[in-house]
Amino acid sequence: MEQVKEVNSYVHFHGAPSKGKILMVASSPSVSKQTNWPIGFWAAELTHPLRVFQEAGYDVELVSTEGGDLMMDAYSNPTDTSGYSAHDIITLGYMQKTEFNEMLKNTKKITSVDAKNYDAIFLVGGQGPMYTYKGNKDLEKLFVSFFEANKPSAAVCHSTTLLLEAKKSNGELLVKGKTWTGFADAEEEFADQAVGMKIQPYRIEEEAKKIAGTTFKVAAPFSSYAIQDGNLITGQQQNSGSAAAELVVRALNR
Repeated sequence: MEQVKEVNSYVHFHGAPSKGKILMVASSPSVSKQTNWPIGFWAAELTHPLRVFQEAGYDVELVSTEGGDLMMDAYSNPTDTSGYSAHDIITLGYMQKTEFNEMLKNTKKITSVDAKNYDAIFLVGGQGPMYTYKGNKDLEKLFVSFFEANKPSAAVCHSTTLLLEAKKSNGELLVKGKTWTGFADAEEEFADQAVGMKIQPYRIEEEAKKIAGTTFKVAAPFSSYAIQDGNLITGQQQNSGSAAAELVVRALNR
């Protein structure tokens, strides 16, 4: 005899009061020194977590490294001729919404926001962060301010490059003693082989494995994989945004 199984989860209904506010950070447009491609943020790493946050009842504010208009990485755009992300109907749906397109325009710069006004932070990845997050002391300071206030502090995919150098106020690396994930070497290899060149200037997993006193883990390439260690939450790549966002929501709802 089969057992009865039930699934029940909260979905915020229209008009219900907000449960809080989450800060999402994306890369401002840049140009890859490796490929000379125009680069920015990966669409699914914004839209999939955004859906999770909104359905959970949280308002979201999107800011960027330099402020101003944002640009999706071409391969992440579901309407791109490559067809690489043609399956991404969540992003495609958001692209039909005026408020989403307005969200991408004239964003505030990260230095203009105060962590005290938000309940959590979520770093959107993409190709841009490898240049715009790496060594970005303003972003490190912002992220650490959330982390040290015991607020959920999340990063996915290439945005986890920030964690290679971000230090707490005591001078220790934020990831010391932590278990975390990010874009895997195997995924970088797949991407390099697909386009016939080295896309990124360095590899996050390779660099993370050089750090003593921290544990960097990856799952099967391009699977959904997220880790929560205390209030640090990380996702492996673009397919892990929803999983990481769900961990953020659970942490907020504790």
